[in-house]
Amino acid sequence: MMLKAVIFDLDGVITDTAHLHFLAWRSVAEEIGITIDEDFNAELKGISRMESLKRILRHGGKEDAFSDKQCLALAGKKNARYVQSLASLTEASMLPGIRELLADIRAAKVKTGLASVSLNAPGILHALGIASAFDFCADASRIICSKPDPEIFLAACEGLNVRPEEAIGIEDAAAGVEAINAAGMLSVGIGPGLERAAMQLCSTRELTWNRLTDFWTSRTVSIRNS
Repeated sequence: MMLKAVIFDLDGVITDTAHLHFLAWRSVAEEIGITIDEDFNAELKGISRMESLKRILRHGGKEDAFSDKQCLALAGKKNARYVQSLASLTEASMLPGIRELLADIRAAKVKTGLASVSLNAPGILHALGIASAFDFCADASRIICSKPDPEIFLAACEGLNVRPEEAIGIEDAAAGVEAINAAGMLSVGIGPGLERAAMQLCSTRELTWNRLTDFWTSRTVSIRNS
């Protein structure tokens, strides 16, 4: 079976805006009397904005303290602060090796997709100067179920017109790896604690086109011989 698509998460795979998310959430949380740290923020990786807010409120014992309208306002305030901070992103903000990998994938005539729950993903890709490197970006605003549900990866496959079993998904969060696996794709995890990924790498420096194709070939041969 040929590899037809590589589908990326955004934060922690293409660029790292986790700290910008943390600063925005921390400032909003402080205003409502909740303290969060970066360890807690790590639990929000790959989670939608509203789900992140729910977890923060639960963490602070205020899960039922705000109406739906107030929660939307809090989430909107966080996003406004986060979007403002994105002005600091440049083409140099991409993680090591990603620009080269995208170029190699394009040269191999394999499709590229984005499966990020960030509503700001299109703007981030433009800030990084790589919007044209992606054939399809799943629309996070149309996704009902957050990762680990596979919905966004399945949407990316559909948008690229490939079957999930013809694609590799790349993630840096456990929820994202679970989503890739549940979609029926081959999963690559970037960073520690992602043992459920079919291939786990320490950083994007190890994420090369040769490594991905060797991995794909070895897995498909293994499946064929099993």
